[in-house]
Amino acid sequence: MAADTASTARRIRVLNRILQPTHLHTEVNLNPTSVSYGKVTPVVHVEAPPKGLEEVYEILLTPSAVQFVAELVETFDKQVDELHWYRLNRKCNLRRTWEKPQFMDSAVRTNKYWKVAQVPKKLRNRHLDLGDVSPTNIEHFTQSLLADVQGIQVDFDDGHCPTWRNQIIGLYNVYRAVHNLIPAVPTIDSAPVLMLRPRAWNMVEHNMLVNGKEVPGPLFDFGLLMFHNAQALFKAQSGPFFYLSKVEGVNEAQLWNQIFVWAQEKLSIPHGTIKACVLIENILSSYEMEEILYALKDHSLGLNCGIWDYAASIICKFGDNKTFLLPDRNKYVNMERHFLKCYMQLVIQTCHQRGAYATGGMAALLLPLNDPESEAAVVDKVCRGKLQEIQEGVDGFMVYDLRLVPHINKLWRDNAPPVNQLSVTLKHIQVTAEDLLQMPSGGVTYAGLIHNITVAILFILNWFQGRGHFYHRGAVEDSATAEISRSQIWQWIRHQASMEDYDAIVTKGLVNRLVSNFIQECKAGKHPFFHPTDKNIQQLEAAAGVFMEIVTKREFPEFITTYLNDSYIFWSFQKHNE
Repeated sequence: MAADTASTARRIRVLNRILQPTHLHTEVNLNPTSVSYGKVTPVVHVEAPPKGLEEVYEILLTPSAVQFVAELVETFDKQVDELHWYRLNRKCNLRRTWEKPQFMDSAVRTNKYWKVAQVPKKLRNRHLDLGDVSPTNIEHFTQSLLADVQGIQVDFDDGHCPTWRNQIIGLYNVYRAVHNLIPAVPTIDSAPVLMLRPRAWNMVEHNMLVNGKEVPGPLFDFGLLMFHNAQALFKAQSGPFFYLSKVEGVNEAQLWNQIFVWAQEKLSIPHGTIKACVLIENILSSYEMEEILYALKDHSLGLNCGIWDYAASIICKFGDNKTFLLPDRNKYVNMERHFLKCYMQLVIQTCHQRGAYATGGMAALLLPLNDPESEAAVVDKVCRGKLQEIQEGVDGFMVYDLRLVPHINKLWRDNAPPVNQLSVTLKHIQVTAEDLLQMPSGGVTYAGLIHNITVAILFILNWFQGRGHFYHRGAVEDSATAEISRSQIWQWIRHQASMEDYDAIVTKGLVNRLVSNFIQECKAGKHPFFHPTDKNIQQLEAAAGVFMEIVTKREFPEFITTYLNDSYIFWSFQKHNE
């Protein structure tokens, strides 16, 4: 009995010490296998650090930081659950009724006078951001901090693979950048602004539990980013600023706004300091843009266009209906097509009417090495595409390849006002609800089928290897291109689409044969992007198997990243990689 009492007293003393606010570099020795903060509210479990990251782990996951994230999760747990229930219910209703979405009939829309709050000086010129910059890659992240751009999309979403190791390293590298701990880069007050992109609501963090439940990925990322960096960014007048991915409607914008208010109060930062750009990359959110801006109006930076996630979301929500069959994306789907052109125009029109900034998508093309003629052709192609966006009225957009930066900066200098294009209102354009769902004409091509298979399998393979993006055929590929690739194949199989240049229809059997051919070519060393070692072949075959599962499911899997993140195969490879 006395031993039990002494043991309990020791646990209480430990807990009291753990739960006391501490400095960032805590002296508390966390359990080397896991951390479980006993029978208190909230009850928190955090997995052990990956091998070799023990010191970094203790810098990031201090008791105070863990408690902050835990309180954040506990505060909004019910609302996050309701968000997912609402998404599911909405999709079921769409499937059951086949009713097309309509613009909301709201007081927000009829009131022509409200505006979003003004943004800080550093956000008034949004000409060029670097996209898909996963902070896990310190070399790329460092180069980005040295680039002549306005911002960096610090990406924990589309271009990032959320292994435990990658999360720890990525969050730590952001911490180093904000606190001026990366050698030979500008201090945070003079570097490009960090546009922090946490994971979207479809992702969970498997390595942290609060009250017995895995925590939402975006709250884990947002909580640690805010706790460690918000005060320093605020003092440097450089943030905190965010990109919000895969928002599906005004209810989700309202939730984010409540999260921002809560975090600012907790960290003693003035209301409205956080600014966020919402990515309109879901077809349903395009019908609620004004309401989304209003919900975030004290914290809004504007809206962003994302072509491939947006197109994939149409298949996700309406793909069972053959009316919404999307043709070969490489040949028939681009921003000049009616449904995408209207989408971009509506983003610009909505933002500028409300004093918010409208940004376009990311140029994914890469400049070739040691080939001036090909390099000039790529520069010309990228600049022609981005000039169209500038002429439509966007205030900025992204590129991936840093070598494109001087060419894009010149494009802006020669073709637009020096700061932004808020004066471009597009009042003469009337976008209807039907315009946004007017599918482009065109068919399925053999080359398009092969390309989609290749991109989707290679994305899964790279995830198995702990990478969130990769290079293929002169472009960077990430989860957005993987989404549209696997979505199109699922839809083509579902509707047994005919190919316009090949006497066949798309079936599971055909896709399976093409996948087998691709694997055999990789094993034979016929593809420069694949090195046929035993380990790589094992992972490639596993990736192909998961791909075939995804594209033949009876019910369309909502997100490829969710499917992978919940896959035992993925996590078994990560344990092996550790």
